[in-house]
Amino acid sequence: MLNYIWILLVVIGILVAAGTDLNDEIKNTYRNGVPLEVAVEITKYPAELRATWEGDIVLSRENFHSFYEVQLSDSSIRQPVSITTASSGESVVTLTPNNSTPKLWRDMANNASAKGKLSGSVQSIRFSEDRTSAIAQIVFEPIRFVKLKAVTQAALDYAQIAVEIALGLIGIMAMWLGVMKVAEEAGLIKILTTLLRPLSKRLFPDVPHDHPAIGSIIMNLSANMLGLSNAATPFGLKAMEELNKLNPKLGTATNVMCTFLVINTSGLVLIPATAIAVRAAAGSANPGIIIGTSIFGAGCATIAGLVAVKLLEKLPRYKKELQPEAPAQDKEARNG
Repeated sequence: MLNYIWILLVVIGILVAAGTDLNDEIKNTYRNGVPLEVAVEITKYPAELRATWEGDIVLSRENFHSFYEVQLSDSSIRQPVSITTASSGESVVTLTPNNSTPKLWRDMANNASAKGKLSGSVQSIRFSEDRTSAIAQIVFEPIRFVKLKAVTQAALDYAQIAVEIALGLIGIMAMWLGVMKVAEEAGLIKILTTLLRPLSKRLFPDVPHDHPAIGSIIMNLSANMLGLSNAATPFGLKAMEELNKLNPKLGTATNVMCTFLVINTSGLVLIPATAIAVRAAAGSANPGIIIGTSIFGAGCATIAGLVAVKLLEKLPRYKKELQPEAPAQDKEARNG
């Protein structure tokens, strides 16, 4: 079910991005093919005509708004650019955004052919007599499919992050799974069963103390307390399988099953090893800082769950549902 939800979210994201890009194309948000007239203050002019010269684009807030229909907080724009004149006579302008660059131009630069740089062609240019300034008509390169590119790039970036986190988890998961296997082979399961027998009798009174389900339950809870949810899963499945053998009515969860499920899902943890490993893999400066809050939060959830399950199991309705059905012959005898 969760996979379908993720697929639905991805499809919705793609459709929204496509719709936004279509709207930008209709409105021509980035003014593709439309010349923009700017003033250029020349800061470095070469001796040769066919060379690269540098300057600052100066554009007022009113002119920027009238061209792009976007408001600016600053009174004017002053953006360093370089203009290169080729041997054919064509001039190319290159703009490298900085912190003072309008957001629209930064977005255009991020989606340009040379990522991080916004280039365009100079349609016409008129120099002043002293060659210290000029008026230029600039057409920036076409910018299209901005949102679709963003969605695609985000998917690739997060896929890379997921792989990095997963690889970072291999070491710690392998270590703890090995520790759990060694503990099982060394007989630690029997020791834990003996130590936790008073607690298991209170939580699971319907299960014999020497039943295999108790061992699987204790190993599951131990793995969960160490934050090893992947290691706890096999023990949880084995515990449910063994508890089902004690079930008087197959297909209906018993009180013991509900109690075990509450403890398992409430996430009672002492050392959140997996969460710490994820934080460490993601570059956290202090990955272990969550230990205290994890214990407190999981403890509250476990206590609330146990109180709820112990109260609900005493209701007559749930007791009746756990009563085994009478054989068909007994029903016919009573009806006859």
